[in-house]
Amino acid sequence: MADQQLCNQERNSSLDQEDPEPPEIKEEQEELCTSREGEQLVLKLLSNNSHVAESPDLNRHHGNGKKYSCQTCGKTFRTHGELNNHIRIHTGEKPFTCNTCGKAFRQRTNVTVHMRTHTGEKPFTCEICGKAFTHLSTLTGHMRTHTGEKPFTCDICGKAFRIRASLTCHMRTHTGDKKFTCKTCGKSFTARRHLETHMSTHTGVKPFSCNTCGKDFRIRGNLTVHMRIHTGETPYSCKTCGKTFKQHCALEYHMRIHTGQKPYSCKTCGKKMRNSSNLIRHMRIHTGERQFSCKTCGKKFSKKQFRKESHISLWN
Repeated sequence: MADQQLCNQERNSSLDQEDPEPPEIKEEQEELCTSREGEQLVLKLLSNNSHVAESPDLNRHHGNGKKYSCQTCGKTFRTHGELNNHIRIHTGEKPFTCNTCGKAFRQRTNVTVHMRTHTGEKPFTCEICGKAFTHLSTLTGHMRTHTGEKPFTCDICGKAFRIRASLTCHMRTHTGDKKFTCKTCGKSFTARRHLETHMSTHTGVKPFSCNTCGKDFRIRGNLTVHMRIHTGETPYSCKTCGKTFKQHCALEYHMRIHTGQKPYSCKTCGKKMRNSSNLIRHMRIHTGERQFSCKTCGKKFSKKQFRKESHISLWN
């Protein structure tokens, strides 16, 4: 439980500042995020260009075997069909529709993958833990949770990620781009999933329930972690001392004990901390904030432990 509280504190303290990989991304979102983000970046780059051409130049040949070229952005393709699929990025056309929910897609193959969300089909299975997925690329990203591989690295700060989509979202922390805005309170976020998580604070909706104890959660990933309380599963282990943990973020925090890493620094005095919650408590020394009050006399304190252990004893 202490591990879970620590991870929640670190996640909450950096929700609108950093873009850590989520506990669990909806499979369809993870599968399509990379292409969606890429398309959005292309459109952004083209925002200053002239009108999108309706008729691409099909006769421009290149020495690399890609003979079909997009007249709008210059990208080349090997087949006419690939070019047509690409052109829909510029036109916004989505001719393939799901017969169940009406969602539209640019490519027929995306409809096929999407239909698995309705049928529940998950043909790709992890040989290590048995977890199943609707798409091969999602399984590939999942396998890296076992291998520890993070092949996508930020050129600015060096932070590494398992999937390219997470890197794309992370880059906004450097650019300051927060394009997902809450219509209720106006707060902005770097990632759509952070906005969706935030929105539940307004609605109070907790759609994910534990079948064992009935506890409800706003995020599916939090339910997954919670279930380990009942199962006793601790899938993350320290390679140095062998200690195991329920959450990966708890393992990362633990590793700082071995490495001595203290990534959180006080901007006032420069003191460094291993986790954000310690930094928040430390900052009260400078701000003078006293958030803990005695229910008997109303006196306030900066530390909960001090109020309990020292002050209360005066009344006994």
